[in-house]
Amino acid sequence: MDSEDSGEFILPRSRLANERLHAVIPGGAHTYAKGDDQYPEHLAPVISHGHGAHVWDIDGNRYIEYGSGLRSVSLGHAHPRVLEAVRRELDRGSNFVRPSIVEVEAAERFLATVPTAEMVKFAKNGSDVTTAAVRLARAVTGRPRVAICGDHPFFSVDDWFIGTTPMSTGIPQATTELTVAFPYGDLAATEELLTRYQDEVACLILEPATHTEPPPGYLKGLRELADRHGCVLIFDEMITGLRWSESGAQGLYGVVPDLSTFGKALGNGFAVSALAGRRELMERGGLRHPGDRVFLLSTTHGAETHSLAAAMAVQTTYVEEGVTARLHALGERLAAGVRDAAASMGVGDHLVVRGRASNLVFATLDENRQPSQEYRTLFLRRLLAGGVLAPSFVVSSALSDTDIDHTVDVVAQACAVYRKALDSADPTTWLAGRPVKPVFRRVT
Repeated sequence: MDSEDSGEFILPRSRLANERLHAVIPGGAHTYAKGDDQYPEHLAPVISHGHGAHVWDIDGNRYIEYGSGLRSVSLGHAHPRVLEAVRRELDRGSNFVRPSIVEVEAAERFLATVPTAEMVKFAKNGSDVTTAAVRLARAVTGRPRVAICGDHPFFSVDDWFIGTTPMSTGIPQATTELTVAFPYGDLAATEELLTRYQDEVACLILEPATHTEPPPGYLKGLRELADRHGCVLIFDEMITGLRWSESGAQGLYGVVPDLSTFGKALGNGFAVSALAGRRELMERGGLRHPGDRVFLLSTTHGAETHSLAAAMAVQTTYVEEGVTARLHALGERLAAGVRDAAASMGVGDHLVVRGRASNLVFATLDENRQPSQEYRTLFLRRLLAGGVLAPSFVVSSALSDTDIDHTVDVVAQACAVYRKALDSADPTTWLAGRPVKPVFRRVT
């Protein structure tokens, strides 16, 4: 970044733009996780443009970016292979009154990449397809309840999930009561839940893996539980899809769900998501079955040709260029560097890097080693001043070794401040404003 790391790091143009955003957009952003409440006060940069692993804000500062597009831009911004595919389709029209040939080509390409699925339907965002999966599960089982993994943060913007969060205002209690939760990694507790609601649970939905690896035999055991209790097993592969392997976590761990949902990395920033699964289930949302029709997915823009072209280009790039392996290598280099920097500054027990190398997050812990929004605030503040935009440490394949090395240097500087704050009588004096806030909370 062009600004030096001083205590006077300010973003005047971004600050004004944030006020404009709040004046016309509830929350000042179209995604809560991108809100300025997620950043130190008055230090939420408004982005002008991005290229590769770098973004520029409207104040003229350049940042190394992590967690790009909330994990969606895994190849880096403006990736040439993706842009070439998109431009080719833009000149041919993007939406028609009948399916385009691109739709079948994209579906065939997806199923070749994720061979554990037999049919696929595309949409624009993750909530579209997770809700479609839940609806389909309810239809094929005739059961009302949805069992979500209570340890996983997000599944959908729709009522069946949001009713379980602190932001449940506006959602009928009767809807929320139909969603129950099970703990990740605990087969006994899950079986107890299924027994308690015998013949009522339509599906189990979870991320197959997150910041920890599945316990040995867990996913296989969950598959057996679903079969024994007659419910549908749904893997939410929004994050694990492509980042764990080209065919997702189901391909890596060898456990096949009935349905799975993909998004984020699938389009490298272009809007595309996918519901995939067994033909017997998926066809219930089609025209070639004898039973009642299921309103599975019907979206005006779900099959825009340029987004599907982007998805095909992304999958081809991953397979041909070994992108997943590169993500893991970059993440391992970053994690090792951050851990060494934190340890050298005496905060190795307070700044903790977690997760699979391709999907790293960090936790900021206080003097009692409890999660702290205050320490997250001061850490983010120093990263921003050093030219690192990192709500997480999720890597893109566009990062270079130089980017990683610079990030580690900035982390070391931030950790030196972290240590001073831990040693001070009042660490809040290092915040220079209100602390960052969790996304899901009842009041503003």
